[in-house]
Amino acid sequence: MKEKKLTIARYVFEIMLIIILSVMYYLNKPIQTSKILHIPEGSINKIISQLQRNHYDVSKIDSFILRFIGSPQSGWINLHTTKNTKADFLYKLTTSKAALQKVTLIPGETTYIFLTDLAKKLNLNAVKLMKEFYAQSPIDEGILVPNTYNLPLGIDEHKVIQLLLYLSMKETKAVSKKIFGTYNQTKWFHYVAIASIIQKESANNKEMPIVSSVIYNRLKRGMKLQMDGTLNYGKYSHIKVTPQRIKNDISIYNTYKYKGIPVTPVCNVGFNAIKAAIFPAKTKYLYFMKSKSGTHDFSCNYSTHLSNIRRATK
Repeated sequence: MKEKKLTIARYVFEIMLIIILSVMYYLNKPIQTSKILHIPEGSINKIISQLQRNHYDVSKIDSFILRFIGSPQSGWINLHTTKNTKADFLYKLTTSKAALQKVTLIPGETTYIFLTDLAKKLNLNAVKLMKEFYAQSPIDEGILVPNTYNLPLGIDEHKVIQLLLYLSMKETKAVSKKIFGTYNQTKWFHYVAIASIIQKESANNKEMPIVSSVIYNRLKRGMKLQMDGTLNYGKYSHIKVTPQRIKNDISIYNTYKYKGIPVTPVCNVGFNAIKAAIFPAKTKYLYFMKSKSGTHDFSCNYSTHLSNIRRATK
């Protein structure tokens, strides 16, 4: 009887030893990941499923282990390295957080200027960042929603563009569905193109529907828009438009040369400008001129417009 108990005890010990060694082997296995990870809110099973969809080597065993270690931190986390043991990886899921950098995109700013500034703040390659934007974005300008973004330090060029586009499109679709009941990309970005001119030309939000009315009134009459703001595209966002520039610029944005609205928006716009593009004021204005106060004087005929110009430049 005593020998039988010893045999059972030895058997249990051997089984436990095998289990312990197996767990130790498993936890020391290497796992390759990104340095920066986004962990969704939700249950441990949901988090593991998300990581599996992103092609990380995790399984139900990791779900089981995490229940003993603790719940993973939701949000962006910094693992500091792309190679970890499974034990280190699971531990970091529960303890790590990424340092965040606030970056603001103001209404009216071009993607070129914004991404150039973003590259400096996040220590990224500006050229690679622009290439990623053009590769991922369905439109070359106007897709990013002006906002303050908290972006994790250490994120790479591909992921930061992916994140910005995701957040922007999520908000864009919500607003579009609120206004139209649906989201149609072609229709939406037609209004964004108009809104980008309104954004560049308006002195404040109050003026936007009036500037919008001038654009529509000129289009109805077959007039060229002839608005300086359209030439503040890309890297020229903050460059003063001169007569020489108007003469030599052959881009689609030169509304002194070409009729109609540029196919691509001039800049990224706020929702006030988009609302003004969709719901213009009802006026007969065809012209406007910036006054000394910084706002605009609007007029219906050219002679009054000339008077406004003389008064502003006197």
